[in-house]
Amino acid sequence: MQKDRTATLILDDGTVFHGFSFGAEKPVSGEVVFNTAMTGYPESLTDPSYAGQLMVLTYPLVGNYGVPPRTFRPDGLSEFMESERIHADAIIVSDYSHEYSHWNAVCSLGDWLKEENIPGIYGIDTRALTKKLREHGVMMGRIVMEDVKDVAKYLHDFGIYGAVNYVDEVSCKEVITYGAGEGKKRVILVDCGVKHNIIRCLLKRGVTVVRVPWDYDFTQLEYDGVFISNGPGDPDTCDAAVQNIRKAIAGDKPICGICMGNQLLAKAGGASIYKLKYGHRSHNQPVRMVGTNQCFITSQNHGYAVDNNTLGEDWEPLFINMNDGTNEGIRHKTKPFFSSQFHPEACSGPTDTEALIFDKFVGML
Repeated sequence: MQKDRTATLILDDGTVFHGFSFGAEKPVSGEVVFNTAMTGYPESLTDPSYAGQLMVLTYPLVGNYGVPPRTFRPDGLSEFMESERIHADAIIVSDYSHEYSHWNAVCSLGDWLKEENIPGIYGIDTRALTKKLREHGVMMGRIVMEDVKDVAKYLHDFGIYGAVNYVDEVSCKEVITYGAGEGKKRVILVDCGVKHNIIRCLLKRGVTVVRVPWDYDFTQLEYDGVFISNGPGDPDTCDAAVQNIRKAIAGDKPICGICMGNQLLAKAGGASIYKLKYGHRSHNQPVRMVGTNQCFITSQNHGYAVDNNTLGEDWEPLFINMNDGTNEGIRHKTKPFFSSQFHPEACSGPTDTEALIFDKFVGML
């Protein structure tokens, strides 16, 4: 019989959820968010967009297919993950499978979490927790390795998620080039916390990718197009990136953005960003291309959105979320600039829109 240490999740309003630890046994605080995807915990945990967050998975059974090898290609990109390490601050599940089975698994989820010093907690009523987050909105929370009796002593200093520039924490620190000498076109990739599958999708289309830090003035380089990546946190903390993008949109070279990239491109064009109540984190968000009846099922991971009403006269919405009407992408009316709030590379998740976004961008170069 498996015996795990008692652990407790405390929300900043004093709500307590009791469970058990299956990862690193250390306390941690962060923004509590929920993801409704049924699969993909290795990809989600290594997605830099989850930095600073305690990730709740609504699918009840997690860990049954273990963890794939943490191996890397010769160019330094992960073969099965979305970055070099886990970026979520913790994972919260209902039922953890201590036994796993999968042809590509090399260890259990719990062992991986312990190896990377990331807490995991199971035995939580994730349905009740998710309902609370939907009604209240995302909340700050804390995981402690004990059965909490006196909640009051923990109700202080949960931190403020939006006050931290998480993009600066996860972005590369120097310029990295992929596919040098192979691609005929050079694409600047502004790394705000890029998922490796974005780079893989670009390389697959025969371009050279020059990955630069989020605040790097890429306008001084020679390039054929600019790609702005996803990333964690509040886009309002990334003014340096916005200023560089603003320089780029004064020209005519193609620009594409994904997720955080959509928001930063919109800000560079003069639009405002606002925080969603509980965000979009799933594999089944329906979006419609504006002006058509084309609809797509998309993978998403974001807590902020572009305010359509603040778009400048040269810009217009490109995609709209069919659940809540929020912005899912923008485009310039005359120049080759466009973006998507959803993840067309969708690793993990549906790949319906990969060609729609990447082929279109590379075709513009």
